[in-house]
Amino acid sequence: MATRLAFLRAINLGAKRKFPKDDIRASVEGAGFTDVATYINTGNVRFETRMRSRARIEATLEQAFRADRGFEVPTIVFTRSEFARIGTDSEELHEDHLARHYVWLLKEELDDALREQVEGLSTEHHRVIVRGGPPISSSGRGTSRERSIRCARSDSSAWSPTATTTW
Repeated sequence: MATRLAFLRAINLGAKRKFPKDDIRASVEGAGFTDVATYINTGNVRFETRMRSRARIEATLEQAFRADRGFEVPTIVFTRSEFARIGTDSEELHEDHLARHYVWLLKEELDDALREQVEGLSTEHHRVIVRGGPPISSSGRGTSRERSIRCARSDSSAWSPTATTTW
């Protein structure tokens, strides 16, 4: 069994997209996953599974969530080691003058043209970084602004981008 971390998007926004943590946990368990834990009502879920394919896990979860809630719940899943890499990458990108640093988790890979367009958002007051590998996260102090986009490996043959932004 492998531990996975799932991040659910666009839930608990307004009156029509409610998905309480106990209902999330029940949906994940109902989809066949075990040792399920949620963190408050954030849409962050830890669970165990024998499934290996990120795409299969995400599809299974999204189908279960749609059946339970009646609306789409975009979900991205990481292994423990992929997520642990966030801390390592944070240290690499840390600069004392950073004001903030955000992580964007995206499911689709950026093509070369979009990658160039996103990197082109850099200015003298913030920078954009696009890389391959697991996602990154960092925080800092001061007034500088930074944007980064990180591509997170989804399995042995595909890459899924993760973006980080500091404003």
